[in-house]
Amino acid sequence: MPAHASYDAVIVGGGHNGLVAAAYLARAGRSVLVLERRADTGGAAVSSRPFPGMDARLSRFSYLVSLLPDKIVRDLELDFAVRKRTVSSYTPRGGGGLLVGGGRTRESFAELIGGDREYTAWQEFYAITGQVARRVFPTLTGPLPNREELRAVVGDEQAWRMLFEEPIGAAIEQRFTHDLVRGVVLTDALIGTFADAHDPSLVQNRCFLYHVIGGGTGDWDVPVGGMGALTGALAASARKAGAEIAVEHEVLAVGTDGERAEVAFRTPTGEGAVGARRVLVNASPQELAALLGEPAPEAAEGAQLKVNMLLRRLPRLRDVSVAPKDAFAGTFHVSEGYEQLATAYREAAAGRLPSAPPSEIYCHSLTDPSILSPELAAQGCHTLTLFGLHTPARLFAADNDRARDELLAATLAELDAYLEEPIADCLALDANGDPCIEAKTPLDLERELRLPGGHIFHRDLSCPYATEAGGRWGVETAHANVLLCGAGAVRGGGVSGVPGHNAAMAALGR
Repeated sequence: MPAHASYDAVIVGGGHNGLVAAAYLARAGRSVLVLERRADTGGAAVSSRPFPGMDARLSRFSYLVSLLPDKIVRDLELDFAVRKRTVSSYTPRGGGGLLVGGGRTRESFAELIGGDREYTAWQEFYAITGQVARRVFPTLTGPLPNREELRAVVGDEQAWRMLFEEPIGAAIEQRFTHDLVRGVVLTDALIGTFADAHDPSLVQNRCFLYHVIGGGTGDWDVPVGGMGALTGALAASARKAGAEIAVEHEVLAVGTDGERAEVAFRTPTGEGAVGARRVLVNASPQELAALLGEPAPEAAEGAQLKVNMLLRRLPRLRDVSVAPKDAFAGTFHVSEGYEQLATAYREAAAGRLPSAPPSEIYCHSLTDPSILSPELAAQGCHTLTLFGLHTPARLFAADNDRARDELLAATLAELDAYLEEPIADCLALDANGDPCIEAKTPLDLERELRLPGGHIFHRDLSCPYATEAGGRWGVETAHANVLLCGAGAVRGGGVSGVPGHNAAMAALGR
């Protein structure tokens, strides 16, 4: 870039939201520069080959797509697609389990529980959330409604009370009687959020809402080619529209008088600065405050374990009524009964690693084998990604490596309880002869991706409506020409592109 260059918009961070914003602004004729600290764009939404000598491109940090609006894919003409999973979830229990999807849901409920009562309650509950999804999801890419406007959009006082006013645990306990079914429902309120089912803050409700409204259906789909296919398509769209993308440019500070801004950065060869009419920050609120030299907001804390694996073969199950390809194609729930989740939360809140760590697993390569080389696919290899719950960052502060190893061993032991063979026996070996498995704690994610406290949403999710302190789009800051376009924006979190879209709309005055 020229010395002392100036742009209509400088975007700090080349994660998927920053790339969405860049593409929209460049297509609107604005001069745009994206500054990315790492050697590649994509942030947490990337594909990589973590195991030496193994040609398997894993979605290493973020896995599935639900919240990405079709509107963004169409508007930016992205060469990107997703595939539906044939099975929604499988939850083992004893020698059996609950299979949701694959045309066997009702039968599986009857076999596990007996009778139709729980299945009917399941159908009724998700009919309510489905209606909310169809009505609320389209609002995410428009100006923020206020609370009463969104309430009118929902148009169902029972649903509003269940999702926005009372702890989600109350609705689950009122509607379901079976511990395992209650647990499966509750997990959507806990993924990336450390909370009890009855937390009075309702942070678990907000997490649940974002997990059931995606695409107007709540479906979680597999990105063809891995998550890096999305960010690769976004970078290509931004560049095609004229945006400049500079990698290995770490932003050090942002100065602004409300009308003009200056962005200082560091590269491997020195330091520099550029001017901008507007700055869009695709980073956490904590990072934004640091760049502006302002007091940091309340600290965030992530609470998940992320594990990536490459297998020689899928493991055999103790439940012989379900094929491994069906069990792992959807979300495989481990130790996620309702009481198990409550116990894990209490133990972690008391400062201890959960004795029976809850987790959920899925196999990308069953739905999309393109992430494997032809040789690995022919050998029957598969990927597994595991997301562990109720493991807040504080549990790793004293000795991250020791706590990680202890938690990983306990987590895999919980999985092994439902397998006919240890998962370790199914792991592929890399070029060095080491098992193909890696684990990331919240502190690992903080170090690698600058997620505050390892929080995958940057901070606790907010309701998708305006508050007194909010702006028109939910991306505004105290500075008129500085916008927050990362996951910490209102209606942020997850791989959605929504904050990037909304920040671009705010910058364009739409």
